[in-house]
Amino acid sequence: MTEQATKKSSKKSSGKSSKKTSGKSSKKSSGKSSKKSTVETRGFQTEVKQLLHLMIHSLYSNKEIFLRELISNASDACDKLRFEAVSDAALLESNPDLEISVDFDPEAGTVSITDNGVGMSRDEVIDHLGTIAKSGTGEFLQQMSGDERKDASLIGRFGVGFYSSFIVADHVDLYTRRAGLAASAGVHWASVGEGDFSVETVDRAERGTTVVLHLRDASKDFADPHRLRNLIRRYSDHIGFPVKMLEQKMPAVDKEESSAEDEQPVYETVNAARALWTRPRTDIKDDEYQEFYKHISHDFQDAVLWSHNKVEGKREYTSLLYLPAKAPFDMWNRDAPKGLKLYVQRVFIMDDADQFLPLYLRFLRGVVDSGDLSLNISREMLQQDAHVEAIRSALTKRALDMLSKLAKNDAEKYQAFWDEFGKVLKEGVAEDQGNHEKIAGLLRFATTHDDAVIQNISLADYVARMQDGQDKIYFISADSHNAAKGSPHLEVFRKKGIEVLLLSDPIDEWVTSHLREFDDKQFADVGRGELDLGEITGDDEASVEELAEQHKDLLERLTSELEGDVKEVRVTNRLTESPACLVIDDYDMGKQMQRIMEASGQSVPESKPIFEINPAHTLVKRLEAEQGEQRFGDLARVLFDQAALAEGRQPQDPGAYVRRLNRLLIDLSD
Repeated sequence: MTEQATKKSSKKSSGKSSKKTSGKSSKKSSGKSSKKSTVETRGFQTEVKQLLHLMIHSLYSNKEIFLRELISNASDACDKLRFEAVSDAALLESNPDLEISVDFDPEAGTVSITDNGVGMSRDEVIDHLGTIAKSGTGEFLQQMSGDERKDASLIGRFGVGFYSSFIVADHVDLYTRRAGLAASAGVHWASVGEGDFSVETVDRAERGTTVVLHLRDASKDFADPHRLRNLIRRYSDHIGFPVKMLEQKMPAVDKEESSAEDEQPVYETVNAARALWTRPRTDIKDDEYQEFYKHISHDFQDAVLWSHNKVEGKREYTSLLYLPAKAPFDMWNRDAPKGLKLYVQRVFIMDDADQFLPLYLRFLRGVVDSGDLSLNISREMLQQDAHVEAIRSALTKRALDMLSKLAKNDAEKYQAFWDEFGKVLKEGVAEDQGNHEKIAGLLRFATTHDDAVIQNISLADYVARMQDGQDKIYFISADSHNAAKGSPHLEVFRKKGIEVLLLSDPIDEWVTSHLREFDDKQFADVGRGELDLGEITGDDEASVEELAEQHKDLLERLTSELEGDVKEVRVTNRLTESPACLVIDDYDMGKQMQRIMEASGQSVPESKPIFEINPAHTLVKRLEAEQGEQRFGDLARVLFDQAALAEGRQPQDPGAYVRRLNRLLIDLSD
């Protein structure tokens, strides 16, 4: 739009401040018009009315963001003055204490935000507030170089954020005077957000800026002390300057006893005015870390441990990660809110920034603070870019290192962590191939070493106990620990003293499908495919091929009887006490994965088990010697159904199984 300028008398100035604002704003928002002052009405330099309307009504999804943006701008102004005052102390004038105040007037429906920062001159007001995409901070940073850039902790974008005022206000007045200029150089800017604004020179004694919002009818609930305090603590608690509001006093019981001193407005600091993560680690006590953890997590218990790091160089950011003691109630809801609190130079941006940690570390809490992140124009959404990916990768490795140190230095605490979060951490085996080895080293399992239900054996412990000649890590999956521990597949392993991992979590079969190897040792499912342990113990027992040839007729009869129910019938050397077992073929889906697929509504490909028999068992010898076809069929079916029960499966026809078993028991009793 072409810039326009029309001159009007100061009496017709648009955007007068409220006559009845509370506390400091009533003093700082007033600016007397200069006698020679004229009001200029200008059009926004780069935007039209429709674009401004879009920003006001569509850009921000949460109305309360306006306070964050305005306090951020005020903090930015204080930062600038503090930096400029290093070389020119006179800019501080008679007030060296930099602060921000928030005032309200419920009757007038106004909220005012005042700072005593650097302020703006008339030209700066026109330049910075006349263009929505203009950034005073951006230009300020461009003028700096070297160490000066590190010294200026700035975030403001005086333009986009400022116009969030119109989300809740239908009329905005701004009063400002730049530090170092005369009181007569004050400026009054006003707009109703309809495509143009007015600028007027006024007298302003105080340096800095006051923004007065005349709230819309639907937003007048923001002129409430409790709500404003809550918003300040939520979004601006860690701003580096005190954010003050009028102290809320209890009304005096006897009005006659109330003194004039009691009637004087007293301001109190609402925010913490310090960001713990920006302080050196050596200056922070453990109690302060724990207090901050409870503040951001709303947890009543102390954190188990934390990792506090500041990264400088190509990418600069600060992170503070906490490991909770207990799992949240919604941990298994992968769609539940999760992630770290995101700050940009101590200004709160979002609560659950899940882009910085993978899903399997969703139990971690903490903050990440960086000034180099790409946010959308309203600073409500984080843009995915190389910087975010780099921080995510670094934080993931740091979190895994934190857990590794805990496992190494305090086995008891790590066991408590595993009991709470182990099932979630297992997801990382499939989801994070880049950190596969680190995650595998953190896993804990129950094993046949002690048959205990507690998962406390690491893969490193297992490998250290492997027998000579053993080149695989053996495991078995079942629906429960007792089912895994009592599986007939373990019989030969127990006989030979080979340790086996006992997996009973619903996720375990999915995890092991991605857990290919550890320490150059491949994983092997003892209930899948053929088994050959000859190289481990050097047994001289008959081979499977020899046994199959010796019992060829039995295998053929069983194959005929169980046709349609099994993929194959074969002899095995994995059984020592049981007559038979069911085995999954090498490339078939296990029963745990089948249940997961069915629960998610996906079709499961049909697969039949392999029926393996122990020819040395008495029942199998009895079966082989049986000449009657009905008795043979009953006994064969009973052995097949018993093998299914041992695997946690259900017999295909429970009633028929009971009838066959009863007939056999009756025959034995005769």
